[in-house]
Formats: sequence, structure tokens, C-alpha cells
Amino acid sequence: MSKIILEAKNIHAYFGIFEAVKGVNLAVEANTVTALIGPSGCGKSTFLRTLNRMHEEISGARSTGEVLLNGQDIYARGTDPVQVRRKIGMVFQKPNPFPSLSIFENVVAGLTLAGIHNRALLEETAERALRHSALWNEVKDKLKAPGTSLSGGQQQRLCIARALAVRPPVILMDEPTSALDPISTAKIEELLIELKKEVTVVVVTHNMQQAARASDKTAFFLMGELVEYGDSATLFSIPKDKRTEEYITGRFG
Repeated sequence: MSKIILEAKNIHAYFGIFEAVKGVNLAVEANTVTALIGPSGCGKSTFLRTLNRMHEEISGARSTGEVLLNGQDIYARGTDPVQVRRKIGMVFQKPNPFPSLSIFENVVAGLTLAGIHNRALLEETAERALRHSALWNEVKDKLKAPGTSLSGGQQQRLCIARALAVRPPVILMDEPTSALDPISTAKIEELLIELKKEVTVVVVTHNMQQAARASDKTAFFLMGELVEYGDSATLFSIPKDKRTEEYITGRFG
């Protein structure tokens, strides 16, 4: 049986009095890609942000429930959210390299912020992370160039490299290809399949073909609730819930 690395237990998430996520339970297996799908406003991105305590950074937002990383509750009293986010990295919808930093500095930013300045270690880390994000061959001769000098697809892979550099066991991605062209999107999808050898990935996507192609498991959200969760191949071919079937066949959403 596969090891459960990340488990959400009875997660409720709120913006003020509005309940955006309603009692979600979800167990994520190690070294898999899990896709979260559903119509706009269904709670999938909000749920994703509860998995590394990013949700609480929004004014007026709060959540209840537990999220266990290797059995440890990331919401336990005294837990440092910054340390949580080093273990559960995040890649956002819009590529966000640090504009004043070079490609190299962007990748190792997490290490330098943690006080690591050993040049050999930083260089080794940068090359490893850039190779894992399928970007090394494109940038190895221009590491001193600004991170913002890269194309949109390359910037997104740079942000993935930055997340990978601190060796998190889990990476969350919130619609990482929605701002990209089809060629860049295909590269990120190929990368997802490679990345799971090293890390566990949970990705929000509005693209059902992408979920079917690149994920092992898929969770379908509707109006803040988790409707169905299972193997992607099964969910897309023989969904158990009529609402899942109606969504994936385009009858609503």
C-alpha cells in the first residue's frame, strides 16, 4: 500500500462568514500527482492554500480542521507557518520570479534567506533544481541574467526550480499553466510526470485534459465540497457521481 504523505481532515475554510470549503477529507499518496478540478469558485484553490497555511495570509480568512504532513499536524499550536511552507512549497498561477534577482539568485533565494552562503553548495543546488525543472540546458550559460528576462514558460519553470531548491517533500501548484502558451503548457505537463520521482505534487487545474494526462489521482470539487476522489483514469472514464459525469462531459461548469 502506498504511503500517505499529506492528509486533510475535515477542512473548513472561510472568508469572513462565507464558507468556501466545507468539511473536506483528502489523503494524498507520496510520489504522485493529484489534480484538483471543478468549476470556477468551487473552492479548489482555497482548499489548496489551506494545505500549507497560505489561506490564513488573506485578511479575514480562517480555516478549521487538520492537515497532516507525515503524520504531523501543520496547524498544531506553536508550529511556524514559514517552516511549513519550506516543506510544502507553492507555485502560483502567474510566474513570479523576484525581479531584482538573477536566474541563479532566484533559484537559491530560499537557501540564502535561511542564511546559507556556501558558494559550492548554492551552485550545486541551483544546478540540481534547474535540471529537475527541465530548465538547466536553456539557462546554464546565462545564470547571471535577470529572472524576468526569461519567457513566461521559462519563468514558471524557474519558480518550480526555486520551490524545489529547498527540497520540500510536497509542492502545491495553483493553475501553473493557465497563463502559458500550448508549447510551454506541454513542457510543464511533462515536468509534472518527472517531478513525482522526487516530490509529491498537488495541482489545481481548470483543464480536464491536463488532469487526465498528467495526474495519478483527481479530486472533483463543487460548491465547496469534495464530490469525488479517485484514480484519474477511473474518474474520467467511469465516474461514480452523476455530478462528476455532468461536469467532465461539459454539461455544466
